[in-house]
Order: sequence, then structure tokens, then C-alpha cells
Amino acid sequence: MKKDVMLVTGAGQISMAIARRTGFGKKIILGDKKPENAIAIAKIMNEAGYDVTPIEMDLSSRASILNIIEEAQKYGEIKYLVNGAGVSPSQAPVEAILKVDLYGTAVLLEEVGKVIAEGGAGVTISSQSGWRMPQLSAEEDRLLATTPTEELLALDILKPENIRDTLHAYQMAKRCNEKRVMYECVKWAERGARLNDIAPGIIVTPLAIDEFNGPRGDFYKNMFAKCPAGRPGCADEVANVADLLMSDAGAFITGSTFLIDGGATASYFYGPLQPEQ
Repeated sequence: MKKDVMLVTGAGQISMAIARRTGFGKKIILGDKKPENAIAIAKIMNEAGYDVTPIEMDLSSRASILNIIEEAQKYGEIKYLVNGAGVSPSQAPVEAILKVDLYGTAVLLEEVGKVIAEGGAGVTISSQSGWRMPQLSAEEDRLLATTPTEELLALDILKPENIRDTLHAYQMAKRCNEKRVMYECVKWAERGARLNDIAPGIIVTPLAIDEFNGPRGDFYKNMFAKCPAGRPGCADEVANVADLLMSDAGAFITGSTFLIDGGATASYFYGPLQPEQ
């Protein structure tokens, strides 16, 4: 029996949680820059009854993105996309964050959008960080949304001299993710498919633990302690949202970003997390 094909990027806890929730009965192609990570996650899922093929993929490379799409198409039309790949402010320098999280995500959404099957759906993972940075102008948002992918990193607002630090780079990347989803969902609709974004807060994953133990560890711990939920989230809670967005129950939802952060952003603007003036 022919299976629908699901392309999953980033062999991390959030990607795996979404793939486990939505990927049963499907052919899953799992890409990660570190092939050993993809192999390890594929082993866990295959031993639980899923059908997962791991592959090495570098989100910062268009050639690598095209390669994983080509591999996935060997099993049929790609009907689902889960993009959980990326690097954090404590894991990479400014240039890498912009090349992977911003440029790479834009290219992935663009290229998958050219081949996504009718009735298909995709989700990409951004971050609450895109919501707490200073507001951009309408024109700056439009540039992040619509600039041709190969010209994105040449935008003035993304030039190294205009990026303060790795956190600022990460915030800009995640802001761009949300705007690219709005832009690309219009193109995906021409193929009868939908595309949405999920912006998680602090979710306990190996990446988050790196942050807890990094230079901004106290900042992050204070954030979830003072958010309305009073705790960090779990990857399966992100999968709850993805399950809706990728199912028929979410058929009227496209081009949207869903903030799932335990109320941390609300607290940042209107509660105890407000920065001191």
C-alpha cells in the first residue's frame, strides 16, 4: 500500500514528538546535519512501529535541501513537512544562526512549496523570541517576508554591523520565519496545501538544556518561573498544536503562528517579566 510521505527536518525532541503524533502510517524521511542523531531517532521510532529513513541534511545548504526532497520523492509525493531544525543563541555564532535558522528555513519552505501534494500541510518551528524583540517597521517585515531567498542575508537589517549579538540574530531569524510562513502559505495554497508556524517558549529539550547551562541560563530559568504556567513545556505539548494544524480539523488554518509559551510573552509585556525601564 502506498504511503503518504512526511519530510521531517531536525532530529530533536520536538520534531520526534510531532512525527510520533502525526506520522503513523506514513513514510517519514528524517534529516539532520548530524547523521548519528537522525539514525538514533529513526531507530527509536522504527522499533515503535513507524517507517523512518534517516538522511544527512544541512538546513543552511540549498543543495542539501534539494537532495532530501529528491530522496523523499522516491517514495511518492511529499504531503507533510515538519521543520524542527535550527540552532540556538548559545550553540552558534551570529552568521550560523542567520544562515541556518533564517535563510535555511526560507529555502526549505520555498522548495517544499514547489512540490507539496494537494491536501498537504506543513509546520515550521520558530520561537517566542520573535515576539519579544522590538517591533520592526511594516516595510522591514515585508522585506523579511518577500525578499528572494538568495538575497535575504544581504538585507541591511541583517548585516553583521546591525546585529547586536547571537540572541538578536536568533530573534530576527524567528521573526523572519513567521513572515515567510505568511508569504509562502499563499504559494502553497496554489497547490491546495497549507502551511503554519508554531512559536514555542521554553520546551525541555537537549537544546534548551544547553541554554539553561549557558551564559543566559538564569534568564531562561527566571522566565519560566515567572510565566503564568510556572514551568517549562514538553515537546508533546507542541505536538498537540501540530496535530491540529496538520489534520483536517485545522483545514481553515494557514499562514498563522501559534504561540505556545506558558504565557511568558504575556508576562513579558504585562506581568512580572516586564523589563525594567
